[in-house]
Amino acid sequence: MAEIGSETVLRMADDASVQHVGDGAVVLLARSGQLYTCNDTTEAFLGKVDGAHSLDQIIDLLSDEFEVDKATLDRDMAELAAELVAEGILADPGL
Repeated sequence: MAEIGSETVLRMADDASVQHVGDGAVVLLARSGQLYTCNDTTEAFLGKVDGAHSLDQIIDLLSDEFEVDKATLDRDMAELAAELVAEGILADPGL
């Protein structure tokens, strides 16, 4: 798996879809049929993943929504992005 840096452009995996429900969202991986529930932070993050914005740009957009210092947001979102790539929800940026 490729390392995710601040300039890494993120996109959803081809078989992943996000459905907004209530106070969060669910992600369906069509090929495996796996379903993941997301909290509001993950939902906001995935809502900004479009294949055009880098991780740093997404973090800047999120910093307008959440009252948290940038260093914490940088660390937390980098970890989240890595987890989502590992789960197959985000496309591996090395591919």
